[in-house]
Amino acid sequence: MRLKRDFTKLLDINEEEGMHLLERAKILKKIRNNKKEYKPLKDRTLAMIFEKASTRTRVSFEVGIHELGGHAIFLTAGETQIGRGEPIKDTARVLSRYVDAIIIRTYSQDIVEELACWASVPVINGLSDLYHPCQILGDLFTIEEVKGDFRNLKIAYIGDGNNVANSWIEASILFGLNMAIATPKNYKPEETLLEQAKKNKGFTFIDDPYEAAKDADVVNTDVWVSMGQEQEKQERKKAFVAYKIDEKLLKNAKNDAIVMHCLPAYRNQEISEGIFERFQDVIFTQAENRLHVQKALLEWLIKNE
Repeated sequence: MRLKRDFTKLLDINEEEGMHLLERAKILKKIRNNKKEYKPLKDRTLAMIFEKASTRTRVSFEVGIHELGGHAIFLTAGETQIGRGEPIKDTARVLSRYVDAIIIRTYSQDIVEELACWASVPVINGLSDLYHPCQILGDLFTIEEVKGDFRNLKIAYIGDGNNVANSWIEASILFGLNMAIATPKNYKPEETLLEQAKKNKGFTFIDDPYEAAKDADVVNTDVWVSMGQEQEKQERKKAFVAYKIDEKLLKNAKNDAIVMHCLPAYRNQEISEGIFERFQDVIFTQAENRLHVQKALLEWLIKNE
């Protein structure tokens, strides 16, 4: 038995723990594909707090805890006392008396961290404005599945310096990745993370998407307008016009490069229709793999071994 652990960001774990989770995800995917029963979390309960809309995060966690033998309780701010102003620390302490883990999908990273601070059960960041760690864990698993050891590949992220970009930077720090990130100058990722990542010789941050894609094995992108940024839509579409993943940009990557997108995708904005459909199998496998890595995460955090 070890102390309670949380997963509020990728750097909450070390490299060895990260590789363990990816290996467990591989085993859990095989168990599921072989239709074998594995219920290590029988009668355990996961509270799911959602302040943002969701498809993949909600369904993958709900299915995941069910397949491991437990069950989920879905909570929105409007259906709980959080929506009436109850302090996060009180919600954390109450839920800890009822459930075995909490996942939260919210706006502020401060809320995630406050919840983790006061909860006596593990807290998982399902998404905040600053980080999206479960997504990147699933992406790394997908790259390993499709292309082999991600530590031997060049990974490019092109687009908005958002929560996905920040978590990719954390991944580059955690695993020493050969990584290039390209964003417009006014849409950079978190500065403190960039400074930390620059200590890794394999990390590059530039504003030239074509240079970032050069000789890449994996090209990654995300939407240009995230939830809560709708009022910036037109301004952002102008700023990101050169950052679209299309045939022209992909010519700079390796011939056998793959393209990934965390979804939802807006065709002919951040990615062309043709490129999306060419790599749709990778992209939807990427979405599926959220389930497997999150099951590994739930098993690891709740069993506390």
